[in-house]
Amino acid sequence: MRSLSSGRIVIKVGTTTLTYPNGKLHYAAIEKLVRDIADLQNSGREVILVSSGAVGAGMGRLGRASRPKTIPEKQAVAAVGQGLLMQIYERLFSQYGQVVAQVLLTREDICDRQRYLNARNALFTILSLGAIPIINENDTVAVDELKFGDNDTLSALVASLVDADLLIILSDIDGVYDVDPRVNPGATLLPDLSFPELIQRVNPGGAGTGMGTGGMYTKLEAARIATTAGTGVIIANGAEPNILSRLCAGEELGTYIAPKTSRLRSRERWIAFNLPRAGRIIVDDGAYQAIKYRGKSLLPSGIRGIEGEFSAGEAVEVITPSGQPFARGIVNYSSGEIEKIAGRQSSEIEDILGYKYYTEVIHRDNLVLIDEDFFRLEGVGNGS
Repeated sequence: MRSLSSGRIVIKVGTTTLTYPNGKLHYAAIEKLVRDIADLQNSGREVILVSSGAVGAGMGRLGRASRPKTIPEKQAVAAVGQGLLMQIYERLFSQYGQVVAQVLLTREDICDRQRYLNARNALFTILSLGAIPIINENDTVAVDELKFGDNDTLSALVASLVDADLLIILSDIDGVYDVDPRVNPGATLLPDLSFPELIQRVNPGGAGTGMGTGGMYTKLEAARIATTAGTGVIIANGAEPNILSRLCAGEELGTYIAPKTSRLRSRERWIAFNLPRAGRIIVDDGAYQAIKYRGKSLLPSGIRGIEGEFSAGEAVEVITPSGQPFARGIVNYSSGEIEKIAGRQSSEIEDILGYKYYTEVIHRDNLVLIDEDFFRLEGVGNGS
């Protein structure tokens, strides 16, 4: 039996679980999901639902046979479907005495620190009132640069946002396999994994079915984020009867991915997972040792070079001389300014630039250390 700490649970349900292949809503499946969530809520747990399906619902209402391909089309179809989806959730949850609250997010809500804190406080308040937040990406207004890319990534960021104990990703697959079961019938389900084992043993596949935007690689990306933040992850088949109650009771269904032993602080999680990487800073071995083992800030004297163009206030990756990323942080100076002061003492900054905003290029309060396992899946999928 799995021993799960699951006082606060984020549940992500995909389009394929909520709709038929033709795009129309699967009402019986939604009703079973709602009943299962209501049981968890009644047991004293706090539940947050990250729900796909708005575009699928809109497709059904509009009589479309295929998923929209352009952003404006998706926005319009989602605008039709989101209200319909929430109407269904409201009606079904009310039958079990549960109150729901709609929350629509864009990546901008997560990247901006004040909006991030506002979203975090709003969700905590909703939970304190005993309601169930139902979260989706705000597809109606989101554009490419503000999109999460998929609701697997969104669910992991939400789990980090609210300090969740457990993230359950429900899909149309039984869990994580050693190879793609759609290609190799001899594939073996991997029931319990540490995150390093996940990275070593799994070959991520491509996108999933025609109705969903996700695939196993987006679920692995979600696991990468959530487990690094200290949240356990289960990937399981949403079609299994009473799947949520059975998982939370410890039944070994799907794949459980154990979290990191130490949880990052809220601000560290925001820097690590929510801010897009604008560039990289290469440091010497002395700076690497000072940052990683002695808790120091990054000073200009320890910088060997930079990659990319970025402005002050943006997030960058900090890498060793051999190219291994080991930290992320918010820079106090732009890439052009850092090029000029790299390798020099902090006391020389004003002489070189003509001004001096900070002694540090990245202050320790704006630096977060992340072990190498986090970066193994970097670039897999489209989590940004």
